[in-house]
Amino acid sequence: MNGPEIHLSVAPELHLFVSAERRGGRTALTTDGASTLGHVVESLGIPLTEAGRLLVDGREVPVSHIPAAGESVEVRAVQRPQQVPGAPLRFLLDVHLGTLARRLRLLGVDAEYFSEDIGDPALATHSAREQRVLLSRDRGLLRRRELWAGAYIYSDRPKEQLDDVLSRFAPALAPWTRCVACNGELKHTSKESVSGLLESGTERSYDAFAQCTTCSRVYWNGAHHSSLQTIVEDVLRTYGDARTQQQAS
Repeated sequence: MNGPEIHLSVAPELHLFVSAERRGGRTALTTDGASTLGHVVESLGIPLTEAGRLLVDGREVPVSHIPAAGESVEVRAVQRPQQVPGAPLRFLLDVHLGTLARRLRLLGVDAEYFSEDIGDPALATHSAREQRVLLSRDRGLLRRRELWAGAYIYSDRPKEQLDDVLSRFAPALAPWTRCVACNGELKHTSKESVSGLLESGTERSYDAFAQCTTCSRVYWNGAHHSSLQTIVEDVLRTYGDARTQQQAS
């Protein structure tokens, strides 16, 4: 680039997206004089989904602002909890986040997930059509223009991923109300109504059941319930408060 020089500082939370020389405080950056500040931020490697307030000489500006010579630009991280305008808070997860999708569903959070790679354009379009926040570790995917809203998942560890989403978006929690397999809603049902779907040992040993209203999968407090209960209790201990609408399992 050969244009106006600006002075740039990037929030520490965003340092993983930028080169090492941009992580030490304010640095000089030469722009082309025509690109928007949003384009400049993205050219540094920062998805706009992760950029919060953009300040120029201390005043907030939109991503459409065109930087001028000598301006001091500060790129802040997204403020938490992040408010998502418009549709009810719903998520869409890419093919690499299956465990996170199941844990969000376990907590009653609407989390759609494709187990096959349908491609970045289709994912971004689906996010826009259904107004779902796309969660991904793919920075390129989060830069697609057709995307409605998105968020970068900073960790590759499921527990940390879950903490990241819950602290960032503060979704309402309603454990044991969604099917972890398909994201459908669960309803309590009698043993008699699902007896044809149960193995004899399960039918003899358990009395309380729930069934998915979408895929008809049946749930009961089986061998894995204690480990799932631990996940739920840990989350409620940290994030439960007024957002929790826990229902009996």
